Amino acid sequence: MYEIKYHPLVERDLKQLNNFIRIEFFKKIQKIQKVPELGQALGNKNGLNLTGLKKIYVAKKQIRIVYEIIENIIVVKVLAIGKRENMYVYKQAEQRR
Repeated sequence: MYEIKYHPLVERDLKQLNNFIRIEFFKKIQKIQKVPELGQALGNKNGLNLTGLKKIYVAKKQIRIVYEIIENIIVVKVLAIGKRENMYVYKQAEQRR
């Protein structure tokens, strides 16, 4: 099983979500912890270099979790959580990398 680590700013992302979505988030994180390959691979999106990152949806595709798998230390690092509007969640992930 993989260890889950969070970027320091993910806590701020979580505070912006309602309780229902937070519960869904933690359920999804448990699945990622067991099988991190569940997410879809990201590449270049609108000029953002997200190569090596994965995304997975929460709350009927309203919210995305962007994370990376660090194999050599068996860690899944969650970089950003948020909506896709204006590529916000992807821009946050690229900056936090």
